[in-house]
Formats: sequence, structure tokens, C-alpha cells
Amino acid sequence: MSYMEFHVSRTPFFSGIQTPLEKAEYVFVGVPFDITSTYRTGARFAPLAVREASLNIETYSLRTGLDAEGLKVHDLGDLHVVNETIETLERLTLVVKDILDAKKTPVIVGGEHTITLGAVKGLGAKTAVIDFDAHLDLRNEYMGLKTSHTTFMRRINEQARPEAIIEIGTRAVCKEELNYAKKSGIKFFTTQQIRKEGVKKTAAAVKKTLASCKKIYLTIDMDVLDPAYAPAVQNPEPDGLSTDVFLDLLHSLCDDRIIALDLVEVAPHYDSGITAALAARTLFETLCSIEKARKS
Repeated sequence: MSYMEFHVSRTPFFSGIQTPLEKAEYVFVGVPFDITSTYRTGARFAPLAVREASLNIETYSLRTGLDAEGLKVHDLGDLHVVNETIETLERLTLVVKDILDAKKTPVIVGGEHTITLGAVKGLGAKTAVIDFDAHLDLRNEYMGLKTSHTTFMRRINEQARPEAIIEIGTRAVCKEELNYAKKSGIKFFTTQQIRKEGVKKTAAAVKKTLASCKKIYLTIDMDVLDPAYAPAVQNPEPDGLSTDVFLDLLHSLCDDRIIALDLVEVAPHYDSGITAALAARTLFETLCSIEKARKS
């Protein structure tokens, strides 16, 4: 029995179309976990909410000219989480390794952002990390925890040692994080920079930094968007990106080097379904962008 079978349970299928696992190119896994949340809770309900939204919005991507219905996606179900962060992350690491060993692309939906640490640890060889996020999440400790949604990116830098970390949409930081980012060479692009420089210039700067990287992990925290567009997130922060700028940037940066991705921090009970629908749209656009890059 593989870890994919041992640690995961079935749920409704993402997009409603299920490709057999052996023929799939993308493998969707839900991680209903938000044990370290410190403001709003409820991201554990997001995998199901995003699946339900994906059944009720159109799948065609005008940005890419592709239809997500044509992608070979297998929804594996939800990770068996426990009330213990490290054990849950270790289970996710094992499942990600299984998926990659099967030469497929993990598509992970949380859950709180801490899960990215578990996923990145399953990548093996050095991989760059692109993080769309309002927060840097580079604290060493917060509320007595060294592994949480506020510290996970620092733990990734220390434990997984990625080739590069680039954070996009930053607007909520503390001095400790700024000092650590400078010392560690972690680059970030603020919302103010993105508005001033525009999508093309920002994307070019990110691509230049990642020019020598052969593998990329993409993580999307939905609080990168302004709360006007994505109100149902765990840690909403004003002055965020608009939906069009966010999706245009995402499309510009998705290429054939992305080997795995996640989308996190939707807390669906805080709105009437708007944020879950946007999360589903984001996944459709991301997967279509990756697929187009792979086929071109």
C-alpha cells in the first residue's frame, strides 16, 4: 500500500471530472488543517468548498485558450490530518513524494499556510519557491510556536533550503521579518511596487531572479488579494492586489518548471462563496497556464 492510499480519503472530485490516477498528470489533494490559526479559523473547510465551487463555474480559460476539463486531473481526496502539526506535515511530505515519484504534479489545497512546509520537504532536489502572499511569514516564533502559519517560510528556508524564495504581494510585515529577509537574500515584491511597476516589469524581475532555477514550487495564499475581492480568508489585509493583476501575474509566471503547487488560507464561512469561487478559478487558470507552457 502506498502513502497516497494510506493517508488520504475520498471526497467529491475537483471540477467533477476524474481521470484515473495512472493516466493523470495532476493530482489534487485536500489538506483540511488549520490548527495554528491565530485570527480567523475555518480553512479546514476550504478543500470541500473549493471543490463545490469548481463544479459550478466555467472551466474555460480565456487567458490561455485552454479548457480545464481537458486536463488530466485526479482528485485523490483529503489527507488524514491529526491534531498535531508536525505529524500532519510529515504525512503530507510522504504523499507529495509518492505523487512526484509517480511523475505527476501535486496540486494541494489547504488548510492553513503551514502545510507548504510539509509539501516543500517532499520535493527532494533544490527547488525555488514562489509565494503569492500578503505576509512574509518569516518570524522565528509566534505565540510560543516555531512551526505555524506565521513562521513556516522561515522554517522552509532553514530546513528545505530552497534555491530561492520570492514573495509577491507583500504588505504585512514586522521588523524581525524584514531583517531576516535581507540577511537571507529572500526577495519580496510589495503591492505598492507591483502597482508602480506593472505586471510585465514585475514578472520580468521575478523571472530574472529565477533564470537559473530548474524547478519551482508555487504557493498561493488567497490573502494576497485585497479583501474586496477575497473577503473569506484567515488573515485579511487591506491594500491587496486586484483579481486581474493577480491572475495576470500568475499567468506570466507559470511555466514548465513548476513541479508542484498549493492554494491555502480560504476560510469559506466568512462570505457567501465568493472567495471559494475565486480559488477554484485561480486553480483552473494556474493549471491551464502550466499546461500551455508544457505543451508549447
